[in-house]
Amino acid sequence: MKDIMGMMKQVGQMQARLKEMQDELARAEIEGQSGGGLVHVTVDGRGELKKVRIDPSLMKPDEVEILEDLIVAAATDAKAKVDSVMQQKMAEITGGLPIPPGMKLF
Repeated sequence: MKDIMGMMKQVGQMQARLKEMQDELARAEIEGQSGGGLVHVTVDGRGELKKVRIDPSLMKPDEVEILEDLIVAAATDAKAKVDSVMQQKMAEITGGLPIPPGMKLF
């Protein structure tokens, strides 16, 4: 019974650390890019788009489709970076505690 109480205490501590991580990620700004740096997007840790920066050389009426594709690619790059940061932080938090698949901690 003592082991279960210890594990429950660890889960409670982990939930508090997860909340801190979520708050930290919400404030984070992560940049994705495409087109060799011609298009940059900035997202927060939840993946919400905050900024778009486009090199003026892409502002040509006959290249609208290319620009649209580059924006999508930059957003995808930023989202992948958000996911990577989140996985790293989760590994740090849950490192010593075996978590059953599908268990929600927050």
